Amino acid sequence: MSEATESRFMGYSRKTGRPGVRNHLLILNATGLTEPTARRLQGMLPGAVLASTSYGMGLIGFDAQRQLQTLIGLASNPNVGAVLLLSADRLRTESLVTALRSCGKEVEAVSYQDVAHDALRMTDEAFRRGAALLQGISRQRRTPQPLSELVVGMECGLSDPTSGIAANPLIGRISDRLVEQGASVIVGETLEWLGTEVELARRGVDQQTSEAVSAAVLRREAMAREAGISLIDINPNRANIEAGLSTIEEKASGSVAKSGTSPVQGVLQYSEAPAGRGLYLMDAPAYTPESLTGFVAAGAQLLLFSTGIGNSYVSALAPTLKLSANEDTVSQLPQQIDLDCSSLIAGTSTMKASVDMSLQSLLDIASGTLTWGEVVGEGGESISRFGESL
Repeated sequence: MSEATESRFMGYSRKTGRPGVRNHLLILNATGLTEPTARRLQGMLPGAVLASTSYGMGLIGFDAQRQLQTLIGLASNPNVGAVLLLSADRLRTESLVTALRSCGKEVEAVSYQDVAHDALRMTDEAFRRGAALLQGISRQRRTPQPLSELVVGMECGLSDPTSGIAANPLIGRISDRLVEQGASVIVGETLEWLGTEVELARRGVDQQTSEAVSAAVLRREAMAREAGISLIDINPNRANIEAGLSTIEEKASGSVAKSGTSPVQGVLQYSEAPAGRGLYLMDAPAYTPESLTGFVAAGAQLLLFSTGIGNSYVSALAPTLKLSANEDTVSQLPQQIDLDCSSLIAGTSTMKASVDMSLQSLLDIASGTLTWGEVVGEGGESISRFGESL
């Protein structure tokens, strides 16, 4: 795919916001008491996706605000066609319904108070409503959409030297190409900016953004010190070290390569949606399940994920394209790696050719082709916590 070509994919138009690359019925569970019922319903409604928090009551302050915003963000993601909401608390239910309907989502909600706190009655009532939603969204059809409508989250996990040498620089080139064509890109894993934050901060579009980059890294360093944790001892982790990475600077320089060279438009909180187009950083945990969920709650319809030695986890809501430049990993994990970029290490492909191939694959997945993670059912969502409960 040439840089001059106007790139398009086949997606689902939404009443508001960007188009979806999937058309999921989302079972959104907002309280721990109702989680078993939500899991039961997922098994009853074909193809339904579950996003759940085991908490809900007793959350306070920033933690409560981020939990609520993440639930709203997951449900308002463009890949969600309709939402079946479960909650043990009617007030929590009503606030979520109001927020989601303002985003143009079709929502049905059942709370414990509606069914006299009977989980079996909740199952029956929610199943009937969910079935109607599922049939309704099945009538929707894909239409041509511009690449500029995509939000793509960039991740790496269980990295090795091939990640920093080839896979992450490839993602960086893809990021630059997406930004050039008007799309949005999100890069997270704040601790993995450590050692490169000065250069990353220089790319901020203004002083406020530059200061926010530095502050995010310093805050997490301080958190570790206050907890008595040496980052040198845990990052790289044992798997990274065994794969060949020896220092945090080595790991970070490879990880930050995913951001490419575009200006940084802003630093987002966990699950916060970008205010505009271009490259954004998300101040968020580095642990893959939490990181991916933060991207999806921020509106990412697709995720591009590099691995050195293999990492099977993917988002449940956003197709997650796994790529690796490690020839052994590609060979040993044929039902995990979607994009083989080991030819960059072998010297049998140019970076431009690999970028073109990867972008074509990304558009193919956006148009409906399944990733290996979707086929084998490795998806999940994991919402971060930011404090104690009352």
